[in-house]
Amino acid sequence: MVSKMPSGPGPIPEELIAKIARIIPPSISSFLLTSKQDPLEIIKQHRRCGTSVIQLVDRLEIDDYKELRVILPGIRLVQVVHVVNEKAINEAENVAPYVDAILLDSGNPDLLVKQLGGTGRKHNWLLSRQIREKVKVPVFLAGGLTSDNVLEGLRQVQPFAVDVCSGVRTYDKLDECKLSAFLKAVNSYSRFNFS
Repeated sequence: MVSKMPSGPGPIPEELIAKIARIIPPSISSFLLTSKQDPLEIIKQHRRCGTSVIQLVDRLEIDDYKELRVILPGIRLVQVVHVVNEKAINEAENVAPYVDAILLDSGNPDLLVKQLGGTGRKHNWLLSRQIREKVKVPVFLAGGLTSDNVLEGLRQVQPFAVDVCSGVRTYDKLDECKLSAFLKAVNSYSRFNFS
């Protein structure tokens, strides 16, 4: 569930995130997507929202992960790495020991108005494959995925899971037909072994 972001589609109020998180069964992970970079602010936001996972869409310092682990034991951390260029490989390797998973996306946190997700752009999946092969945590693939290209992304990167936002939207609203086509494409991958 996307909280306030500097750009991109889909943010919802924290009150709604908390309401949804309370009714999700424990066997299903609930994700809070946050652009906050101060660990104390992240902790406060998480306490307001009550999800089981925090997805960090911007960079943190290594000590910040340690602080989050101490204060929020049992809450899983997923770090987004924006695959802008080859530097993403080192970024992913450096952060992997401190998080439960890495999500590879196509934003750009170095722009004046940060793009931290929901761009609808595909990134270099060859770099994503290298990251997936080098890190020892699950890797999620995001960034420009649609029903037309998700199978190729799954084949090339072989991620643990995929994440989609703009690829299942029309005029910034969730599109039931696009979502159905996306799920059909993903399900067709799970029936075959493309390794």
